[in-house]
Amino acid sequence: MDITWYGLSCFKIRERGTTIICDPYDRSVGLTLPKLRADLVTCSHDRPGHNATKRVSGAVKVLTEPGEYEIQNVFITGSATLHRRQEDGRAERNIVFFFDLGNFTIGHLGDLGEVPTQSEVDELNLGEVDVLMVPVGGGTTMDPTRAVEVIGILEPKIVIPMHYQQAGLSGAWAQGLEPVDKFLKEFGISAPEPIDVLKLTKSALPEETEVVLLNPAV
Repeated sequence: MDITWYGLSCFKIRERGTTIICDPYDRSVGLTLPKLRADLVTCSHDRPGHNATKRVSGAVKVLTEPGEYEIQNVFITGSATLHRRQEDGRAERNIVFFFDLGNFTIGHLGDLGEVPTQSEVDELNLGEVDVLMVPVGGGTTMDPTRAVEVIGILEPKIVIPMHYQQAGLSGAWAQGLEPVDKFLKEFGISAPEPIDVLKLTKSALPEETEVVLLNPAV
């Protein structure tokens, strides 16, 4: 299996001939997403930074709602969660997606902003999570403290931080997100060397949770 990051919350997951794209964005974020092909596209919520499905061709299915799905031998669970609550108590819906690829279970948390309860996690019936993409930049998503809390609940083998401040983001996006360094400090580790693509085999998964930083492929 290999995982490529295109910036913000957009990833390509490829395993056994199946390609999944999560949260494609449009140019309003300041980045230019290359044209991509995929069998499956997921969108955590209907915003320009996460819903640019026209940038992806070939998709058999685009998932934008909670539910359980089976597409090309991939079992997908989408669960409704929330963005960070605002001062007036409002919070936009967010969908987290988990992909059972046979050899691996991969989670993409979208713009999750509120820490799920243990009962909400239990309802997902996940078992072990091998790789988890986690928003760590704050704003309407989790800040580093909440991100570390969610990681502690789900106990993935590998964490890939996403949705944090990066070069090329437009003004509003850049100003609203914190750098990944704050998350790494909260997690209690020094910055690992970023890599271009995460290539994994089941036997190579670590016993304890590790953080992997990816270079954006844009």
